[in-house]
Amino acid sequence: MTSRLDERPQLYARSAGALYLLVIVFGAFSEGYLRGLLVVPGDAAATVARIVAKPDLWRLGVAANLVVPLIAIVQLWLEYLLLRPAGRNLALLFVLLNAASLAVEAVSKVFELMVLPLAAGGGDPHGLAAMALLGHDMAFNVALIFFGAACLVSGTLIFRSAYLPRALGILMQVAGASYLVVTASSLFAPKLADVVSPMAFALILSGEGSLCLWLLIMGVRRDRWALSIA
Repeated sequence: MTSRLDERPQLYARSAGALYLLVIVFGAFSEGYLRGLLVVPGDAAATVARIVAKPDLWRLGVAANLVVPLIAIVQLWLEYLLLRPAGRNLALLFVLLNAASLAVEAVSKVFELMVLPLAAGGGDPHGLAAMALLGHDMAFNVALIFFGAACLVSGTLIFRSAYLPRALGILMQVAGASYLVVTASSLFAPKLADVVSPMAFALILSGEGSLCLWLLIMGVRRDRWALSIA
């Protein structure tokens, strides 16, 4: 019984870390690399023209985007199991915030799926497709507000736990605050977003990247995990 108990948190940690890495890779590929090739900042008409010219590239990006929430649901379940001993009620709040984020993110992908059909339609196809792109961006930012709040909660749980480094908790809290700042500014103060985004994304990558790699490589202190659930 004891050996089984000792192995369980490492399985949670390593599996969550591996899935976290997949989420980061798929997200960076679709939202970073592919959108960077197709999106013309500040020019929706030119963006739609590029998408229409390279539809397969756009579909690939949307498909990668749809994979992210599917992976993230399993990752969320594993993180809940991992963080629950640090505070059951806070861990439940973490799940609820993440669930809200993933639900809104899934809706944002519907807007992406609408872009090509609208661009091929009658009337003002490029204008409608541009509106779908705007709908995606706004919905995705709303999803990241919920996710930023979830990062604040997970950072608190990590800080309170005895089996993960407190520094990781602080980094995740900083990442969560950065998400809130950059998404709120993107929605309500776009000019401010242009200023704060580089620093915010650096802090986000530092926090999420550190947690991902720690879970994947180091795992948890199993002796302290055992004490936390005793």
